[in-house]
Amino acid sequence: MKIQDIINVLEEMAPTAYAEDFDNVGLLLGDKNETCTGVLVCHDALENVIDEAIATNCNLVVCFHPILFSGLKKITGKNYVERAVLKAIKNDIAIFAVHTALDNHKNGVNKIMCDALGLQNSKILVPKQQFIKKLTTYTTPENVEQVKKALFNAGAGAIGDYNECSFTSEGIGSYRGNENTNPTVGTVGELMDEKEIKIEVIFEKHLQNQILNALFKAHVYEQVAYQIVTLDNQHQDIGLGMIAEFETPMSEQNFLQFVKDKMQCGGIRHSALLNKQIKRVAVLGGSGSFAIAAAINQNADAFLTADLKYHQFYEAENKLLLCDIGHFESERYTKNYIFDYITKKLRNFAIILSQENTNPVKYF
Repeated sequence: MKIQDIINVLEEMAPTAYAEDFDNVGLLLGDKNETCTGVLVCHDALENVIDEAIATNCNLVVCFHPILFSGLKKITGKNYVERAVLKAIKNDIAIFAVHTALDNHKNGVNKIMCDALGLQNSKILVPKQQFIKKLTTYTTPENVEQVKKALFNAGAGAIGDYNECSFTSEGIGSYRGNENTNPTVGTVGELMDEKEIKIEVIFEKHLQNQILNALFKAHVYEQVAYQIVTLDNQHQDIGLGMIAEFETPMSEQNFLQFVKDKMQCGGIRHSALLNKQIKRVAVLGGSGSFAIAAAINQNADAFLTADLKYHQFYEAENKLLLCDIGHFESERYTKNYIFDYITKKLRNFAIILSQENTNPVKYF
């Protein structure tokens, strides 16, 4: 099995196209065409994790956080990033990161947190924008079904739990071909008015090239007329954070203790108690201060996230209980999810869950 075969499974779990633009996901180090001897799944690909990969004969490390986040001009081993990268290179170990690709997936980091807390009826807190495009094209009535089938097979026409979604309408198309053309219908040099069908489908932006290739192969016209526009629609199944509910509300004190136990927090920093029952909860693994307003707007009773600064606790505005449960703690079950997913997909292959605790924050 090649490293690329593992990457294909990881792309099914968390397509790298789902990642935020600022992020650095995918294969960060190594040759995808190398034979894979084993996979080590971890939270952070630190130097001690690379040692663990060497000891367990794994030449692919799948990590949640990317060890390479910004550019390196020198690799001399002067800091923890360079030391990990140097050791990986010396020992022919590839590194693949998923990070916000999994954050944005509807079954990813935040759904994992909801499940750990027993929250139900979850939906995306901050849906991804400008991720949906619409293709409009025109063809003969006889060619419509062939074109639609090709577009659907390429991934177009998926809306939530529905697929093969499209809209068609009839009209009259006009065209005149010069002496260099060979029109499918009509005569060179003559103005033609022919019955045409307009086809409209939406698709996720990363599928554009394969959808256009499918369109061109299935279309009967010598020159295919089409238009692609980016929609302002939010993608309800891709985005950061989630909002969900407890079946039975609980007091703020009981809620904080429950979260501390379930997420194994060393402590929880929180805004002022409001003497209200907690039922509707927003969650966002990792740094989530940017979503405080979204949690308030969706009537959350509490918002669980991490890395909040002093003044950001004021943003609770006495409208919800704002809780910083710790960055690592909010994502603690993620590597287990990645491990379980790969293991189910690749049975009888060496997939190992890292035993290293890479949380840099300690509590007294």
